Amino acid sequence: MAETKRARIGITMRVEYETDRFYLSRYYSEAVEAAGGVPVHLSLIPREDYIREAVLGLDGLLLPGSDSDVDPSLYNREPHKRLGSVHSIKDRTDLLAIEEAERRGLPILAICFGMQVLNVARGGTLIQDIDSELPQAIKHQQGAPRDRRSHHVSFLDGSLVRELASAPEALVNSHHHQAIETVGRELVATAWTSDGLVEALEDPRAERFVLAVQWHPEIAWEEDEFSRRLFARFVDAAASFREAQTNQTEEALRVR
Repeated sequence: MAETKRARIGITMRVEYETDRFYLSRYYSEAVEAAGGVPVHLSLIPREDYIREAVLGLDGLLLPGSDSDVDPSLYNREPHKRLGSVHSIKDRTDLLAIEEAERRGLPILAICFGMQVLNVARGGTLIQDIDSELPQAIKHQQGAPRDRRSHHVSFLDGSLVRELASAPEALVNSHHHQAIETVGRELVATAWTSDGLVEALEDPRAERFVLAVQWHPEIAWEEDEFSRRLFARFVDAAASFREAQTNQTEEALRVR
């Protein structure tokens, strides 16, 4: 049987304590597969040896949304009175996966909660509750229907999101009550809402593909060209990483 050439994309799962199960919305995996990747679900087992072995076989890491909030102790803050539920098993697993992905140089795509935990992993901080901390902000929790695009985001000229959108701004959905406060190391803000909140982050280094968005491109990827381009570029970066790793292995074998 021939070895698959499709990039393997790890996706960390979510946890539901009431039913003791790991789970994940189907749309993340479907969007990755449609873009040419192979989705691989990562259980929330925050053990370094497990994560090391799991990430070893991957070509990219997708950090999805979550119904939990990042523990503010991870960025040296006390809990705000409107902090949502904190799932430590999610935080710890995602942070270990990010650490291993960073060590190996894997392409990373982070969505909503994923963008927030990535920012924290790189030393950034979060606004714990938009409504109470920034009462002048627009509405960022649109509710149902989840695929409705409810506010605009404006893009930084020359950014990857600007290129993928093929426009200076786009209309996106919105499902978050936390937001980026200070931007982490080796990240730059590349999209904002009209109230000034950061809606996308990118790693500016040429050798790293790291893209994070606050909205949910996985929800309506079938109808939205911008969302499809976003997943396609991520999977392409993962495929390039896979090819480079394969070439390095073959070169090492020839040298022997």
